[in-house]
Amino acid sequence: MQSQNDIILAHMQKGMAINPMLALNAYGIMRLASRICELKKKGHKIGVEPRENLDTGARWAEYFLVNELANSNR
Repeated sequence: MQSQNDIILAHMQKGMAINPMLALNAYGIMRLASRICELKKKGHKIGVEPRENLDTGARWAEYFLVNELANSNR
């Protein structure tokens, strides 16, 4: 069984960004920011972009591997 960190890392290694709603809906991961922190501590270079819904004012973070930025599907 893959750990949550392995699942998140594999997702981002495909060149795709991940956000809390995607992590929850696709993988059942509720504490994405904590997992991202753990991955950073292991040496992975992870970038973050703030996002906002202009209609509702809702804000969230979107994470991506820095070395995958050029191939990102964000």
